[in-house]
Amino acid sequence: MTYESLLRETAKKGIEVYEVTLRGNLKGLYKDQIIWLDKSISDIEKHCILAEEMGHYETTTGNILDQSDIRNRKQELRARQWAYQKIIPLSAIVQAHHSGAKGRFEIAEFINVTEDFLQSAIDRFKEKFGVLVTIDNYIIYLDPLNVVEVHL
Repeated sequence: MTYESLLRETAKKGIEVYEVTLRGNLKGLYKDQIIWLDKSISDIEKHCILAEEMGHYETTTGNILDQSDIRNRKQELRARQWAYQKIIPLSAIVQAHHSGAKGRFEIAEFINVTEDFLQSAIDRFKEKFGVLVTIDNYIIYLDPLNVVEVHL
């Protein structure tokens, strides 16, 4: 999935996306069917931020900007988890392996995400599955990241 395909999906859901100059460290914001993205970041980073903001559309309610509130932090985590599943499903890691991608940089490049976003997704997958997970005839080792095909 690319940034452009994710933009098309948001439009189908009736969500407007605007690229603007955002203040401070803010790179994206969702409210009332509108997503604002900082126009100064790369398209790959916009892809990651757009997925997370779509995660807010899908999973969160209310104003959660105050991250000192644990309820807001939990909603932030749910939105990020949604984004990881949306643009870095385990099958995408297998596809990256099939393409010959080796290491985090090449896998992130293949999936069209930042290395930091990929690492955050891997960390979340490790929390959920442990150090390895199987999908179809593949074992995905999450630490260090590696894919092994199992022939039965």
